[in-house]
Amino acid sequence: MIKKTKIYVAGHQGMVGSAIFRKLKSLGYNNILTRSHDELDLTNQTQVHKFFESEKPDQVYLCAAKVGGVYANNTFPAEFIYENLMIESNVIHNAWKAGVKKLLFLGSSCIYPKLPDQLIKEDAMLSGQVEATNEPYAIAKIAGIKLCESYNRQYHKSHGTDYRSVIPTSLYGPGDNYHSENSHVIPALIRKIHNAKIQQLPEVVVWGSGRPRREFVYIDDMSAAIIHVMNLDLAQYSEHTEDMISHINIGCGNDVSIEELAKQLVKIVGYEGKITFDLSKPDGVLRKLMDSSLIESLGWKASVNLEDGLTLTYNDYLQNKNVLRSD
Repeated sequence: MIKKTKIYVAGHQGMVGSAIFRKLKSLGYNNILTRSHDELDLTNQTQVHKFFESEKPDQVYLCAAKVGGVYANNTFPAEFIYENLMIESNVIHNAWKAGVKKLLFLGSSCIYPKLPDQLIKEDAMLSGQVEATNEPYAIAKIAGIKLCESYNRQYHKSHGTDYRSVIPTSLYGPGDNYHSENSHVIPALIRKIHNAKIQQLPEVVVWGSGRPRREFVYIDDMSAAIIHVMNLDLAQYSEHTEDMISHINIGCGNDVSIEELAKQLVKIVGYEGKITFDLSKPDGVLRKLMDSSLIESLGWKASVNLEDGLTLTYNDYLQNKNVLRSD
Protein backbone atom coordinates (compact mmCIF):
# COMPACT_ATOMS: atom_id res chain seq x y z
CA MET A 1 0.00 0.00 0.00
CA ILE A 2 1.35 3.41 -1.02
CA LYS A 3 1.92 5.72 1.95
CA LYS A 4 -0.13 8.53 0.39
CA THR A 5 -3.16 6.26 -0.09
CA LYS A 6 -6.32 8.09 0.99
CA ILE A 7 -7.89 5.93 3.68
CA TYR A 8 -11.27 6.42 5.36
CA VAL A 9 -11.63 4.81 8.79
CA ALA A 10 -15.36 4.66 9.52
CA GLY A 11 -15.84 4.49 13.28
CA HIS A 12 -12.45 5.93 14.24
CA GLN A 13 -13.67 6.89 17.72
CA GLY A 14 -14.56 3.31 18.62
CA MET A 15 -12.15 0.77 20.04
CA VAL A 16 -11.35 -1.00 16.76
CA GLY A 17 -11.39 2.10 14.56
CA SER A 18 -9.12 4.05 16.90
CA ALA A 19 -6.67 1.13 17.04
CA ILE A 20 -6.60 0.91 13.22
CA PHE A 21 -6.05 4.68 13.05
CA ARG A 22 -3.12 4.43 15.50
CA LYS A 23 -1.61 1.49 13.64
CA LEU A 24 -1.87 3.18 10.23
CA LYS A 25 -0.25 6.31 11.64
CA SER A 26 2.59 4.26 13.13
CA LEU A 27 3.17 2.67 9.70
CA GLY A 28 3.53 6.07 8.08
CA TYR A 29 0.09 6.58 6.52
CA ASN A 30 -0.92 10.20 6.99
CA ASN A 31 -3.71 10.72 4.45
CA ILE A 32 -6.41 9.31 6.74
CA LEU A 33 -10.02 10.53 6.66
CA THR A 34 -12.16 10.49 9.79
CA ARG A 35 -15.57 11.86 10.70
CA SER A 36 -17.33 11.91 14.05
CA HIS A 37 -21.00 10.94 14.28
CA ASP A 38 -21.91 14.64 14.62
CA GLU A 39 -20.03 15.37 11.39
CA LEU A 40 -21.37 12.37 9.44
CA ASP A 41 -24.35 10.20 10.39
CA LEU A 42 -23.65 6.90 8.63
CA THR A 43 -27.32 5.86 8.92
CA ASN A 44 -28.21 8.86 6.72
CA GLN A 45 -27.98 7.87 3.05
CA THR A 46 -27.81 11.43 1.75
CA GLN A 47 -24.99 12.43 4.08
CA VAL A 48 -22.97 9.32 3.26
CA HIS A 49 -23.47 9.82 -0.48
CA LYS A 50 -22.26 13.42 -0.28
CA PHE A 51 -19.23 12.41 1.77
CA PHE A 52 -18.04 9.76 -0.69
CA GLU A 53 -18.73 11.92 -3.71
CA SER A 54 -16.69 14.73 -2.19
CA GLU A 55 -13.78 12.82 -0.63
CA LYS A 56 -13.41 9.77 -2.93
CA PRO A 57 -11.14 7.70 -0.65
CA ASP A 58 -8.96 4.92 -2.06
CA GLN A 59 -9.64 2.52 0.81
CA VAL A 60 -12.28 2.11 3.51
CA TYR A 61 -12.09 0.35 6.87
CA LEU A 62 -15.71 -0.12 7.93
CA CYS A 63 -15.54 -0.42 11.72
CA ALA A 64 -18.53 1.77 12.59
CA ALA A 65 -21.35 -0.16 14.26
CA LYS A 66 -23.81 -0.13 17.12
CA VAL A 67 -22.35 -2.59 19.63
CA GLY A 68 -23.07 -3.79 23.15
CA GLY A 69 -23.22 -6.75 25.49
CA VAL A 70 -26.01 -9.23 26.23
CA TYR A 71 -28.14 -6.70 28.15
CA ALA A 72 -27.97 -4.08 25.38
CA ASN A 73 -28.71 -6.61 22.62
CA ASN A 74 -31.73 -7.95 24.51
CA THR A 75 -33.05 -4.49 25.39
CA PHE A 76 -32.58 -2.70 22.05
CA PRO A 77 -32.91 -5.36 19.31
CA ALA A 78 -34.63 -3.01 16.83
CA GLU A 79 -31.87 -0.42 17.14
CA PHE A 80 -29.16 -3.05 16.75
CA ILE A 81 -30.51 -4.50 13.53
CA TYR A 82 -31.70 -1.22 11.97
CA GLU A 83 -28.67 0.95 12.66
CA ASN A 84 -26.14 -1.69 11.64
CA LEU A 85 -27.98 -2.54 8.42
CA MET A 86 -28.20 1.14 7.51
CA ILE A 87 -24.52 1.82 8.24
CA GLU A 88 -23.34 -1.16 6.19
CA SER A 89 -25.67 -0.52 3.27
CA ASN A 90 -24.91 3.18 3.04
CA VAL A 91 -21.14 2.89 3.34
CA ILE A 92 -20.62 -0.14 1.09
CA HIS A 93 -22.97 1.04 -1.66
CA ASN A 94 -21.72 4.62 -1.72
CA ALA A 95 -18.10 3.49 -1.56
CA TRP A 96 -18.76 1.46 -4.70
CA LYS A 97 -20.55 4.37 -6.40
CA ALA A 98 -17.57 6.61 -5.65
CA GLY A 99 -15.15 4.12 -7.22
CA VAL A 100 -13.61 2.73 -4.03
CA LYS A 101 -11.92 -0.53 -4.98
CA LYS A 102 -10.64 -1.64 -1.56
CA LEU A 103 -12.89 -1.97 1.50
CA LEU A 104 -12.63 -4.06 4.63
CA PHE A 105 -15.72 -4.85 6.70
CA LEU A 106 -15.52 -5.79 10.38
CA GLY A 107 -17.87 -8.67 11.21
CA SER A 108 -18.42 -10.44 14.53
CA SER A 109 -18.08 -14.00 15.82
CA CYS A 110 -21.77 -13.90 16.76
CA ILE A 111 -22.52 -14.65 13.07
CA TYR A 112 -21.78 -18.29 13.77
CA PRO A 113 -24.43 -20.78 14.91
CA LYS A 114 -24.54 -22.40 18.33
CA LEU A 115 -22.18 -25.29 17.66
CA PRO A 116 -21.05 -28.16 19.88
CA ASP A 117 -17.62 -28.11 21.53
CA GLN A 118 -15.46 -27.58 18.44
CA LEU A 119 -13.40 -25.01 16.60
CA ILE A 120 -15.58 -22.77 14.41
CA LYS A 121 -14.40 -22.60 10.82
CA GLU A 122 -15.34 -19.88 8.33
CA ASP A 123 -17.75 -22.18 6.47
CA ALA A 124 -19.94 -22.53 9.58
CA MET A 125 -21.75 -19.26 8.81
CA LEU A 126 -25.42 -19.87 7.89
CA SER A 127 -25.13 -23.55 8.81
CA GLY A 128 -27.43 -23.22 11.84
CA GLN A 129 -29.30 -20.92 14.20
CA VAL A 130 -27.38 -18.10 15.87
CA GLU A 131 -27.62 -17.32 19.58
CA ALA A 132 -31.00 -15.73 20.32
CA THR A 133 -29.62 -13.08 22.70
CA ASN A 134 -27.85 -11.23 19.88
CA GLU A 135 -29.66 -12.48 16.77
CA PRO A 136 -30.53 -9.00 15.36
CA TYR A 137 -26.89 -7.88 15.55
CA ALA A 138 -25.70 -11.17 14.06
CA ILE A 139 -28.14 -10.95 11.15
CA ALA A 140 -26.93 -7.42 10.40
CA LYS A 141 -23.30 -8.53 10.43
CA ILE A 142 -24.05 -11.47 8.14
CA ALA A 143 -25.74 -9.01 5.78
CA GLY A 144 -22.62 -6.84 5.75
CA ILE A 145 -20.44 -9.81 4.78
CA LYS A 146 -22.88 -10.77 2.03
CA LEU A 147 -22.97 -7.18 0.76
CA CYS A 148 -19.19 -7.30 0.30
CA GLU A 149 -19.36 -10.66 -1.43
CA SER A 150 -22.22 -9.61 -3.68
CA TYR A 151 -20.48 -6.43 -4.86
CA ASN A 152 -17.34 -8.48 -5.57
CA ARG A 153 -19.28 -11.08 -7.53
CA GLN A 154 -21.09 -8.49 -9.64
CA TYR A 155 -18.47 -5.76 -9.98
CA HIS A 156 -14.99 -7.20 -9.57
CA LYS A 157 -14.41 -7.78 -13.28
CA SER A 158 -16.00 -4.53 -14.43
CA HIS A 159 -14.92 -2.20 -11.60
CA GLY A 160 -12.04 -3.96 -9.80
CA THR A 161 -14.11 -4.20 -6.61
CA ASP A 162 -12.19 -5.97 -3.81
CA TYR A 163 -14.25 -5.87 -0.61
CA ARG A 164 -13.12 -8.14 2.23
CA SER A 165 -14.47 -9.16 5.63
CA VAL A 166 -12.84 -10.30 8.86
CA ILE A 167 -14.47 -12.00 11.84
CA PRO A 168 -12.78 -10.99 15.09
CA THR A 169 -13.22 -12.92 18.27
CA SER A 170 -14.07 -10.98 21.46
CA LEU A 171 -11.91 -7.85 21.65
CA TYR A 172 -10.59 -5.85 24.57
CA GLY A 173 -8.12 -3.06 25.26
CA PRO A 174 -7.79 0.74 25.28
CA GLY A 175 -10.80 2.65 23.98
CA ASP A 176 -13.42 0.16 25.15
CA ASN A 177 -16.87 1.10 26.45
CA TYR A 178 -17.19 0.81 30.25
CA HIS A 179 -20.92 1.46 30.43
CA SER A 180 -22.47 -0.16 33.51
CA GLU A 181 -25.06 -2.11 31.47
CA ASN A 182 -24.16 -1.89 27.76
CA SER A 183 -20.51 -2.97 27.82
CA HIS A 184 -18.89 -6.31 26.98
CA VAL A 185 -17.60 -8.71 29.59
CA ILE A 186 -14.01 -7.51 30.14
CA PRO A 187 -14.74 -3.76 30.53
CA ALA A 188 -17.82 -4.59 32.60
CA LEU A 189 -15.76 -6.76 34.96
CA ILE A 190 -12.94 -4.22 35.17
CA ARG A 191 -15.38 -1.50 36.19
CA LYS A 192 -17.23 -3.70 38.68
CA ILE A 193 -14.12 -5.09 40.34
CA HIS A 194 -12.34 -1.73 40.46
CA ASN A 195 -15.36 -0.01 42.02
CA ALA A 196 -15.73 -2.85 44.53
CA LYS A 197 -12.09 -2.39 45.51
CA ILE A 198 -12.44 1.39 45.93
CA GLN A 199 -15.71 1.05 47.88
CA GLN A 200 -14.38 -1.94 49.87
CA LEU A 201 -17.39 -4.07 48.94
CA PRO A 202 -17.39 -7.69 50.14
CA GLU A 203 -18.37 -9.20 46.79
CA VAL A 204 -18.79 -8.65 43.05
CA VAL A 205 -21.79 -10.22 41.33
CA VAL A 206 -21.17 -11.49 37.78
CA TRP A 207 -23.96 -12.26 35.31
CA GLY A 208 -24.58 -15.93 34.57
CA SER A 209 -22.92 -19.09 35.83
CA GLY A 210 -19.32 -18.25 34.97
CA ARG A 211 -19.07 -21.44 32.88
CA PRO A 212 -19.19 -19.97 29.35
CA ARG A 213 -15.81 -19.89 27.67
CA ARG A 214 -14.65 -17.00 25.51
CA GLU A 215 -11.69 -16.28 23.26
CA PHE A 216 -10.15 -12.82 23.54
CA VAL A 217 -7.74 -10.85 21.35
CA TYR A 218 -6.03 -7.63 22.44
CA ILE A 219 -7.07 -4.69 20.27
CA ASP A 220 -3.59 -3.81 18.98
CA ASP A 221 -3.16 -7.39 17.78
CA MET A 222 -6.51 -7.12 16.05
CA SER A 223 -5.70 -3.85 14.27
CA ALA A 224 -2.49 -5.37 12.93
CA ALA A 225 -4.45 -8.40 11.66
CA ILE A 226 -7.10 -6.25 9.96
CA ILE A 227 -4.51 -4.14 8.13
CA HIS A 228 -2.66 -7.35 7.20
CA VAL A 229 -5.81 -8.79 5.59
CA MET A 230 -6.58 -5.54 3.76
CA ASN A 231 -3.11 -5.57 2.19
CA LEU A 232 -2.86 -9.23 1.25
CA ASP A 233 -2.16 -9.70 -2.44
CA LEU A 234 -5.45 -10.33 -4.24
CA ALA A 235 -4.20 -13.57 -5.78
CA GLN A 236 -3.19 -14.87 -2.34
CA TYR A 237 -6.47 -13.77 -0.76
CA SER A 238 -8.53 -15.33 -3.56
CA GLU A 239 -6.56 -18.59 -3.38
CA HIS A 240 -7.58 -19.11 0.25
CA THR A 241 -11.19 -17.87 0.13
CA GLU A 242 -14.29 -18.50 -1.96
CA ASP A 243 -16.71 -16.10 -3.63
CA MET A 244 -19.42 -16.85 -1.05
CA ILE A 245 -17.20 -17.79 1.91
CA SER A 246 -14.76 -14.91 1.73
CA HIS A 247 -14.46 -13.83 5.39
CA ILE A 248 -11.44 -14.65 7.55
CA ASN A 249 -11.48 -15.50 11.27
CA ILE A 250 -9.13 -13.61 13.57
CA GLY A 251 -8.55 -15.20 16.97
CA CYS A 252 -5.79 -16.37 19.29
CA GLY A 253 -6.61 -20.09 19.34
CA ASN A 254 -7.45 -20.54 23.03
CA ASP A 255 -10.25 -19.56 25.39
CA VAL A 256 -10.97 -19.01 29.08
CA SER A 257 -14.08 -19.36 31.23
CA ILE A 258 -15.77 -16.22 32.55
CA GLU A 259 -15.01 -17.45 36.07
CA GLU A 260 -11.32 -17.81 35.23
CA LEU A 261 -11.35 -14.38 33.60
CA ALA A 262 -12.91 -12.80 36.69
CA LYS A 263 -10.27 -14.40 38.94
CA GLN A 264 -7.47 -13.04 36.72
CA LEU A 265 -8.94 -9.55 36.94
CA VAL A 266 -9.37 -9.79 40.71
CA LYS A 267 -5.63 -10.48 40.94
CA ILE A 268 -4.67 -7.70 38.51
CA VAL A 269 -6.95 -5.11 40.17
CA GLY A 270 -5.91 -6.17 43.67
CA TYR A 271 -9.45 -6.76 44.92
CA GLU A 272 -9.73 -8.82 48.11
CA GLY A 273 -13.46 -9.62 48.09
CA LYS A 274 -15.18 -12.62 46.53
CA ILE A 275 -16.82 -13.26 43.16
CA THR A 276 -20.38 -14.63 43.04
CA PHE A 277 -22.57 -15.49 40.06
CA ASP A 278 -26.17 -14.48 39.32
CA LEU A 279 -27.68 -17.64 37.85
CA SER A 280 -30.89 -15.77 36.93
CA LYS A 281 -29.02 -13.93 34.17
CA PRO A 282 -28.37 -15.52 30.74
CA ASP A 283 -25.07 -17.16 29.86
CA GLY A 284 -25.29 -16.81 26.09
CA VAL A 285 -23.36 -19.37 24.02
CA LEU A 286 -21.42 -21.75 26.28
CA ARG A 287 -18.37 -21.83 24.03
CA LYS A 288 -17.25 -19.83 21.01
CA LEU A 289 -13.69 -20.71 19.96
CA MET A 290 -12.85 -19.94 16.35
CA ASP A 291 -10.50 -21.75 13.99
CA SER A 292 -7.89 -19.12 13.05
CA SER A 293 -5.61 -21.43 11.08
CA LEU A 294 -6.35 -19.53 7.84
CA ILE A 295 -5.15 -16.13 9.05
CA GLU A 296 -2.10 -17.77 10.64
CA SER A 297 -1.26 -19.48 7.34
CA LEU A 298 -1.47 -16.05 5.71
CA GLY A 299 1.20 -14.62 8.00
CA TRP A 300 -0.47 -13.24 11.16
CA LYS A 301 -0.57 -14.59 14.72
CA ALA A 302 -1.66 -12.98 17.99
CA SER A 303 1.28 -11.86 20.13
CA VAL A 304 -0.23 -10.40 23.35
CA ASN A 305 -1.22 -13.02 25.94
CA LEU A 306 -4.34 -12.52 28.05
CA GLU A 307 -2.62 -11.67 31.34
CA ASP A 308 -0.45 -9.00 29.74
CA GLY A 309 -3.38 -7.64 27.74
CA LEU A 310 -5.62 -7.41 30.81
CA THR A 311 -2.89 -5.61 32.73
CA LEU A 312 -2.43 -3.11 29.90
CA THR A 313 -6.20 -2.62 29.70
CA TYR A 314 -6.62 -2.04 33.44
CA ASN A 315 -3.72 0.44 33.46
CA ASP A 316 -5.37 2.30 30.57
CA TYR A 317 -8.66 2.32 32.49
CA LEU A 318 -6.94 3.82 35.53
CA GLN A 319 -5.37 6.55 33.43
CA ASN A 320 -8.51 7.43 31.49
CA LYS A 321 -11.50 6.42 33.64
CA ASN A 322 -12.59 10.02 34.15
CA VAL A 323 -13.11 10.51 30.39
CA LEU A 324 -14.26 7.02 29.35
CA ARG A 325 -17.86 6.20 28.48
CA SER A 326 -19.15 4.67 31.69
CA ASP A 327 -22.64 6.07 32.29
